[in-house]
Amino acid sequence: MPGPAAPLSSDAPPPPAAAAVPHVLLARRPHRPGPAVAFLPGLALACGRAHELCGPARRTLALMVAAALDGAVMWIRPAWMRETLNPAGMEGLVNPGRLITVAAPRAEDLPWCAEEVLRAGVVALCVVELPAPPALTAVRRLHLAAETGAREGRCVPLGLVLTPGEGGAAGVESRWHMAAAHRPGETRWRLSRRRARTAPPAQWWLVRRGRRLVPLPA
Repeated sequence: MPGPAAPLSSDAPPPPAAAAVPHVLLARRPHRPGPAVAFLPGLALACGRAHELCGPARRTLALMVAAALDGAVMWIRPAWMRETLNPAGMEGLVNPGRLITVAAPRAEDLPWCAEEVLRAGVVALCVVELPAPPALTAVRRLHLAAETGAREGRCVPLGLVLTPGEGGAAGVESRWHMAAAHRPGETRWRLSRRRARTAPPAQWWLVRRGRRLVPLPA
């Protein structure tokens, strides 16, 4: 038969306590908006983050954003893509001499190049054209690179990820879709904000008023 249980010693160390959850993980910090670029009246993109542009007129939308910023624009594109930017066609939006184009030979080089540009923090805008929406990890790396560039570089960089079709990159700060909707005697586009961290979905008609583009509710 088993003997009597040994009495508990008052000198025995107490059992280890459960690890406390750091308070910082439980805190709910309010969102504090940082710098943003107003690319159209009433519409802005947060700097230091990566945004997705999709739709047939995504390159035109990227040029509209470039027109709202100063300095050089780094434009990264697949080397195998036959479509190229037409300098004569972009003159109405932005000076073609501001663009520095990079042709990446492999698909995996595209997000890597964008990371390096954003991390350096030397240009205000980095545009990268991708053949398909990037994975969540790749988008997070772009955010981190932009934050590093803002902290250690000369400016707060803005990243634009251009994807075909309807887009669908996970984790982007916002997603915008634009397509031409021209009519006889009127140049216009249909712009949609599909998702954004701090704004609801919305749609506009972009129409010309003199030399300006003005968004009107769709």
